[in-house]
Amino acid sequence: MSKTIRAGRRWVAATAVGVLGAALLAGCSADGRETIRFTFSKREALSFMNDVVAQYNASQDRVRVEMDSSGVDVVSASFVRGNPPDIMLANYNYEVARFVQRCALTDLGATEAAGSVRDDLQPLMDQYGSCEGRTSALPYSVMAASVIYNTQIFDELGLSVPTTWDELLQVSETLQANGVTPFYGTFKDDWTVAQGWYDYAVGGSLDVIDFFDGLAAEGDRVGPDSTVSFAADFTGPMDRMLQLARDYTNPDAESRAYGDGNLAFARGEAAMYLQGPWALGEIAKTAPDLPVGTFPLPMTDDPADLKVRVNMDLAAMIPEASRHQEAARDFLEYLYRPEIIQAYNESQLGFAPTTDAPAPSDPRVAGMIPFYEDGRIYQGASVLVPKTIPTFNYAQAMIFGASPATTLRTMDEDWSRLAFRQPPASTTDAAVEEAAR
Repeated sequence: MSKTIRAGRRWVAATAVGVLGAALLAGCSADGRETIRFTFSKREALSFMNDVVAQYNASQDRVRVEMDSSGVDVVSASFVRGNPPDIMLANYNYEVARFVQRCALTDLGATEAAGSVRDDLQPLMDQYGSCEGRTSALPYSVMAASVIYNTQIFDELGLSVPTTWDELLQVSETLQANGVTPFYGTFKDDWTVAQGWYDYAVGGSLDVIDFFDGLAAEGDRVGPDSTVSFAADFTGPMDRMLQLARDYTNPDAESRAYGDGNLAFARGEAAMYLQGPWALGEIAKTAPDLPVGTFPLPMTDDPADLKVRVNMDLAAMIPEASRHQEAARDFLEYLYRPEIIQAYNESQLGFAPTTDAPAPSDPRVAGMIPFYEDGRIYQGASVLVPKTIPTFNYAQAMIFGASPATTLRTMDEDWSRLAFRQPPASTTDAAVEEAAR
């Protein structure tokens, strides 16, 4: 073979590789379909979502979805590089909300998916910030959390689910009188204190949205003379939280962690457990047939105040920088098909955010259904502040004996300093910008 022929073949091969590379960079798959990158952040549900992606890819010949399970840090870096995913399903928190606040996400308001979402969830989305005139993110999965309780213990002692603070104390006293630990505490892990004890106490006592709106309006004036403050508004809830933790938990609660709590509750070592549905699967590993239910923690003597804690476990977003927005929207609409979104939430013990979704069928979360359906829900106070304010540590410190009055004043001072450094343009701008640092 002559040098000229060999050189010619190398040129043809190089040209073919170049054309293929250009096609891939342009977002085309080997079969000519437009390729989009889909970031999915919930690793425990990867198997389910991989099946959804495979079904979508097989259902049509225009778009090919590639799954990307990179963490939030990688996704954040991709925004900086100008190469974000084409569509995201991610936990909705301050890390993600900075993209909303900076208008880095497209408006999904005109999609069929947006038209299927419950209106009463939007205020919860807006607590993390918004881009004026846009629906930047759509809730996909709502996780509700409340008291997990052993229904067999309650039945054997003739106890009813408490709906007021006084009833809760009476139930706890009856449990103790019969040799049963009322609540299993796992105070070694600060997040379990914040997510359960702190959040349930605050959310069951006051209007969380109104409080944080008022706090943001006060800005750097938050303190002894402000109309709202942690010191003024959280003192009552913290006193009751500490009463439960002091009088009605296992004596070794300060040294017990999340894993200990799951095992102990599964063994029947306590009647109640302040955890979310993510603990149910862990409990079932030890006691698959344990009869459990859920109910909101009563913090007042008015049953009308009962609410359950929720978080937007997943929200759907399409970045402005995506070069494949129409293809991403096509996949978005597929994700929101009733048979897809409802099956996903059923598999994760979540609540679908759509107006026509049936209630979860799992009896373990049945106690939360009427509250979710009636919109009697709140987001946890522990996650509605930027991480520069160490709320988890503060909540744990109070459980361990730190003065609530001193701790809450410190939280006021932290908020005031944060607001002074970054004056808010809206109710959540300051916190979002600080969280993005």
